Amino acid sequence: MSTESANKIVASRVGKAPVVVPPKVTVSVVGDDVTVKGPLGALHRTFKGVTFEQQQGQILVHPVDTNRTGKALHGLGRNLLRNMVQGVTVGYKRELDVQGVGFKVEQSGQVLKFSIGFSHTINYALPDSVQCKIEKLIHLELTSIDKEAVGQAAANIRDLRPPEPYKGKGIRYTNEKVRQKAGKSGGKGGKKK
Repeated sequence: MSTESANKIVASRVGKAPVVVPPKVTVSVVGDDVTVKGPLGALHRTFKGVTFEQQQGQILVHPVDTNRTGKALHGLGRNLLRNMVQGVTVGYKRELDVQGVGFKVEQSGQVLKFSIGFSHTINYALPDSVQCKIEKLIHLELTSIDKEAVGQAAANIRDLRPPEPYKGKGIRYTNEKVRQKAGKSGGKGGKKK
């Protein structure tokens, strides 16, 4: 990459888009620290490589550096701020299904107890910021105002027993397509005469 083209990398297309702040949401910026408060709660984050400019009903994100890293942090910072605003107004949800004969999940406070084909139950402690609702012992609905927390919790739960490719038993995201393999289709033993 030439120095001329490197100097042209100034701003991210994603980062240039303003973040719209709904009427019931307040955003306070103190240096690199941003706090977003809304109807569902409050979120706090420390940002690197970007600055914020508040205007009427929206926030503009500006990069500190004009190099390639600055462009990447520009788009990232804008999306993280937008996720915070959306989290305190609407929230985030991930759904999982437990599939398999005898497989089930039960809840005790913030601890989920999985019976998923092992000789023992597996306990998973949810983060404090994530709430869970279980339907029919096989369907989980995770909700949170923090997109990262709910996404990571869902990924950790799926990793306890990912769906296997033959019968599809395990834990999967709702509406996840699992590619299944064809099993062996051999004859009924014995040699042909």
